Amino acid sequence: MANHRVHVVPVVLALANPPWQRDVWLDPSRFENVDHVFHTLFDDFCDADEPERYLGVSLRTEEEVTLMRALGVALNAAAAEAPHDTDAEHLQAAAWPEVVAIAGRLARVMVSNDLSELAELCDPESRAPAGRSRP
Repeated sequence: MANHRVHVVPVVLALANPPWQRDVWLDPSRFENVDHVFHTLFDDFCDADEPERYLGVSLRTEEEVTLMRALGVALNAAAAEAPHDTDAEHLQAAAWPEVVAIAGRLARVMVSNDLSELAELCDPESRAPAGRSRP
């Protein structure tokens, strides 16, 4: 799961950050752009159209699945408003604020879930055998 998720979380965070989008995606010298976002979320590491298949792969919870599906719908709506498929067209689409809003909610949930899992891994009590606590 970590191998897929490590690609998905940064893309969701970027979608939630309009200044990053303007500074990075509109700079032709940078690798990351809207095309990278679509490949990551629809082709390579998830399927925002049918995210249920990625539960336990790149998505941890049903809430993440639901939000990823909503993000896919919003991204598709924005893409429909970008006839030449340019990054600038996507960012100017009437549907783009919805993309940013949903991505913000999904980013919060994904990061919270990741931090919760990390806390469990770092807590010696959570690793102690049942019925025994560590000194």
